[in-house]
Amino acid sequence: MFTKTSRRTVLKSGLTGALATLFMRAKSAESHSIKKYPDSSGVLVDLTRCVGCRSCEAACNAEQNLPEPELPFTDKSVFDEGEHGQKRRTDETRYTVVNRYEPEGLDHPLFRKVQCNHCQEPACLSSCFVNAYTKTPEGAVIYDPDICVGCRTCMIACPFYIPTFKYSSAFHPRILKCIFCYDTRLKYGREPACVEACPQDALLFGSRDTLIKIGRRRIEEKGDRYVDHIYGEYEAGGTSWLYLSSVPFEEVGFNTDISDEPILDSVKNFLGIVPMVLTIWPALFTGFHLLATRKEKGVEDQNIHVPEDK
Repeated sequence: MFTKTSRRTVLKSGLTGALATLFMRAKSAESHSIKKYPDSSGVLVDLTRCVGCRSCEAACNAEQNLPEPELPFTDKSVFDEGEHGQKRRTDETRYTVVNRYEPEGLDHPLFRKVQCNHCQEPACLSSCFVNAYTKTPEGAVIYDPDICVGCRTCMIACPFYIPTFKYSSAFHPRILKCIFCYDTRLKYGREPACVEACPQDALLFGSRDTLIKIGRRRIEEKGDRYVDHIYGEYEAGGTSWLYLSSVPFEEVGFNTDISDEPILDSVKNFLGIVPMVLTIWPALFTGFHLLATRKEKGVEDQNIHVPEDK
C-alpha cells in the first residue's frame, strides 16, 4: 500500500541531511585545532657538514622497504640537474633526497637533504577534511591510507611541496612521504634511520627546543661560518626539521617567502568549501530524487485498477 509523502516532508528530509552534514563538517573543523608540542623531537641539519654521501637515502630506503633505485646510492650523477634545471624531489620510491648546490663565492658545493619537515602546525593535516593525518606528540606527521579519499588537497596545501601521490595505484589512493621513522623508531625514542646513518654528524636528533639552542650556540660561536638564522624555527609556524647554512637559504633551494604564521591560517576557510560542497549537494539531490520517485510511484498506483470483491 502506497503511503503518501508530501513534498514538504521530502524536502525537509533532504535539508535535514544537508544541515547534518554541515554540523559534521563543523565538528570536523574543530578536530583540526592544532596543538602545540613543545616537547616534540626534531633534527638539526647542518649543511656545512654534509658531503653528499647519500647514506641517509640508503638508510631510509632500507628502513621503509622502498624499491631499489635505478642507480646505486654511490652514483653521484644523480646530482646533475635535469633538462630544465630541476632538482630531485621525493616521490613514492624515495622519501628523502640529497641535492647539490654550487653557490657563488664558495669553492665547494653544498648539499641539502630534503624530506617532510614535520611542521608544528601541519598544513596537510589542517586541509584534510577526512582527518587522514595525525600530528604525534613525538613530533611526527603521519598519514592513514585507509582514511584517505585521494583528494590531494594536502599536496596543494603543503608550503614545502612534499606529499606525493602514488599514481601507479589510482584505485587505492595513497599519499607517500617521510614519516619520521615513527612506527619503527621515533615512538620508541630512537633516532630516525637517516640520522643514525650519517657519518659526518650533519644530522643531529633530539628535543626540538634543545636543537634550537644548539643551533643558536653554533651561530654565536662561529658567526663567520653560518647565516644568522635557523630555517624551520619559525617558518610556517615552525617545523621539526631545522637547518643551518653558510649561505643565504634561497641559494640552496629553500623557499624563503614562507610566512612565520601557519600557512593554513589564511586559506583554511577557502579549502573547507570544497569538501562542504561535495557533501551538501548529494544530500539535497537525494531529497529531490526521493520526491520525484515517490511522485512517479504514486501516479502508477493510482492507475492500477483493483477489481471489486464479488
